Amino acid sequence: MHQAEAFAPFESLAAELIPFATEGDDGSHDLAHVLRVFKNAMRIQKNEGGDARILAAAVLLHDCVAVEKSSPLRSKASALAAQKASGILQKMGWTAEDIAAVAHAITAHSFSANVTPETLEAKMLQDADRLDAIGAVGAARCFYIAGRMVSGLYDPFDPDARERPLDDKRYAIDHFQTKLFKLADGFQTEAGRTLAAERDKRLRDFLADFMDEI
Repeated sequence: MHQAEAFAPFESLAAELIPFATEGDDGSHDLAHVLRVFKNAMRIQKNEGGDARILAAAVLLHDCVAVEKSSPLRSKASALAAQKASGILQKMGWTAEDIAAVAHAITAHSFSANVTPETLEAKMLQDADRLDAIGAVGAARCFYIAGRMVSGLYDPFDPDARERPLDDKRYAIDHFQTKLFKLADGFQTEAGRTLAAERDKRLRDFLADFMDEI
């Protein structure tokens, strides 16, 4: 129960959903990630309003299907998670309306899915998840995923990609330019945008320090 207590005030819901929250061995999408996204989401919800129960369920199940970044199915990961989450919530007796709300939030949270969030809960989940992709934690996750993909840290002869195309499959640091620096401009809520600006600065400061050291 101690894991569920970290998801206060939704300890009971967390106790039911944690067994389904993650799968596989991806340390960038593990229960620690889910908890960070939950804390981000609750911080945003405190300012934005909306249905916190729907949001909490969507957070807990948003990564319930694991698809590696290198998989051709990556863009379908959130839809697969939404489908699985719907089945889980149906067995728990949730209403069709609430299940649909959770499923939409899960489907729309993914960057690669390119689905526009239509509800406040979906916007808050997308913002909360993307906050975990920038800042200090975002940098750590970037390098962790690069290791899983057997990528190098950077091109030692052209780290800034001045005379080559960016390639974040070969070089981890390229991912800052291809994706991470673009995220802050796409946040959906006012609270999310404020938090994103802080973390985006940390990420840019990190890259400047990294380039100075190499």
